[in-house]
Amino acid sequence: MREEVELAEEEREARELRRRFADWDFISRQPPKVREALKYYIEKGDLRRAAKLAGLGIEEFRELLRKARIPVVV
Repeated sequence: MREEVELAEEEREARELRRRFADWDFISRQPPKVREALKYYIEKGDLRRAAKLAGLGIEEFRELLRKARIPVVV
């Protein structure tokens, strides 16, 4: 039970970091599919699914994350 609470707290902190550092102006200028994939990544942290939603490969999506200043928090 304690591990679940700690994991939930870590996920919350990671989500907050992604939200705080994201360049929301850059994100808002992206095509709808890419914009939604970036938002999905910010909320969920699932790189593979977000890349798939954007229709991009992992490396292409990681480059997009760099441009959007979204940290990859592990």
